[in-house]
Amino acid sequence: MSDTPSTDTTVESIRKALPGYRVMAWATGLWLIALCYEMVMKYGFGDDSLGWIAVVHGWVYFVYLLFTANLAVKVRWPIGKTVGVLLAGTIPFVGIIVEQVQTAKIKDRYGI
Repeated sequence: MSDTPSTDTTVESIRKALPGYRVMAWATGLWLIALCYEMVMKYGFGDDSLGWIAVVHGWVYFVYLLFTANLAVKVRWPIGKTVGVLLAGTIPFVGIIVEQVQTAKIKDRYGI
């Protein structure tokens, strides 16, 4: 028995990791938009009642980092690409766009 994983095992692990990445990319993007709304309300109108949005977004982004790093290891992204995808979750709408592009590439490359 070989110590290296088979291609089928690799594709299956990518198939399992991809939905988590996709969901977290969207969740992070939506919470980032909510965070922008909070900042407008806080600094534009003096409304401090929405401070919890920043906390939720921070935790959602942390989970996004974990899911993205997991997928990056499985598809063997170079470190620069991995960092770029991780940082995409910090810019409104960009994380969602990057998720769409990367998902299409992964599906095409691995036949998922």
